[in-house]
Amino acid sequence: MADEVELDLVEVSPTARPPVCKILDFGKFKYDTRKREQKSGSKKTSSQLKELRVRPAIDKHDLGYRLDQGRKFLLAGHKVQVVCIFRGRQMRHPEHGYAVMNQVIEILADVAKIESKAKMMGRRMTMLLSPLPTKPGTKGTAGSTTTKKPSSTPVGGQPGTPVAKPTPASQAPKPAPNPTAAPAAGGAVPQEKPSE
Repeated sequence: MADEVELDLVEVSPTARPPVCKILDFGKFKYDTRKREQKSGSKKTSSQLKELRVRPAIDKHDLGYRLDQGRKFLLAGHKVQVVCIFRGRQMRHPEHGYAVMNQVIEILADVAKIESKAKMMGRRMTMLLSPLPTKPGTKGTAGSTTTKKPSSTPVGGQPGTPVAKPTPASQAPKPAPNPTAAPAAGGAVPQEKPSE
């Protein structure tokens, strides 16, 4: 029967009694199974542990740069371990390290949750952050920033009074031409001077 339709006879379950066979195109069958495996494997993303190192006296610019990296890691689905390293006399003031960790929490609050709080271990203070779960069917919800609408209160004005929006020069009303004035040299129409 397989030869008549020019297909392959494939034994599906050899242990069954009697064994089960199918007539199909074996090359196409192998191709479909390989594609199915690739599709299911692409959905599995391996989560890794990334590390961000900070200092108790870190500059705002340096902290911002490191937290940009941390945001990228969290949005990619990785966990982030924030490590604050103390040196010398910094060990006497762990509150500076806790202040830096609180800044990290505030800045990354929209994309991360605290898995383990900041704690001292020798000369290192560590804290573990994990990415927020994304809802199925929504793309890019984590890390999306909302911009505030400009307030309708004028500077030094009363609340509730509308602010006149500036119009672009291309949409500004054009003055009506004066039909009685004679055109000057070059074709331009002179504007009428206001009476005093």
